[in-house]
Amino acid sequence: MSTSTPTSLAPYKQSFLTTSLDAGILKFGTFTLKSLRQSPYFFNAGSFYTATLLRSLTTAYAQCLISSPETPRFDILFGPAYKGIPLACCTVDKLAQLDETQYGDICYSFDRKEAKDHGEGGNIVGAPLRGKRVMIVDDVVTAGTAKREAIEKIRKEGGEVVGIIVALDRRETLPGEEGSGRSAIGEIRREFGVPVLAILTMDDIITALEGREGGEEDMKRMVEYREKFGATD
Repeated sequence: MSTSTPTSLAPYKQSFLTTSLDAGILKFGTFTLKSLRQSPYFFNAGSFYTATLLRSLTTAYAQCLISSPETPRFDILFGPAYKGIPLACCTVDKLAQLDETQYGDICYSFDRKEAKDHGEGGNIVGAPLRGKRVMIVDDVVTAGTAKREAIEKIRKEGGEVVGIIVALDRRETLPGEEGSGRSAIGEIRREFGVPVLAILTMDDIITALEGREGGEEDMKRMVEYREKFGATD
């Protein structure tokens, strides 16, 4: 079965989608989410654990940051523990490879789940956050709780959160608020006044299915899911 994606998507999105489909990271079927919704698709960012797959993921993060008109100027890429740690480190490296002039001095930081009381101590590993413009990188936004905790930690350390980037924006309404059009990412945008970028959205996946041989039934179920739970913000 072909997993080619249509040319209407940006090249980095096309490449990332193809990799995700071929590796079984993006799957179609029936999946129960934490919200207890029955979703027709599932994206497991934790499966990017080989060198080739991790390179695909961090390249997509880097290209999204470089190409998006919403990307703010930032000094540090911050990865919340635990999944965000390798994402921040590897994406900083990829940014410098793709654009040494603009991103050669970009730093990374991440937090500890528990403060260290010996050695250098503290909650933060990597570049100090005080007085710096900080971009958060993570896999997904579910309810937004983890991102709020990260923002609080960064602000406590004296950093300024200027944006967030995730791998997937499901663009669906908050649990229990079907029909409101409000999403977790939309709430974060409004609450903190920062852009939230995403490599992929649910709309991108539906677009990809339009050009995928044998994907008609999956696309139909995705469209029905979007009609029922899709967010407008």
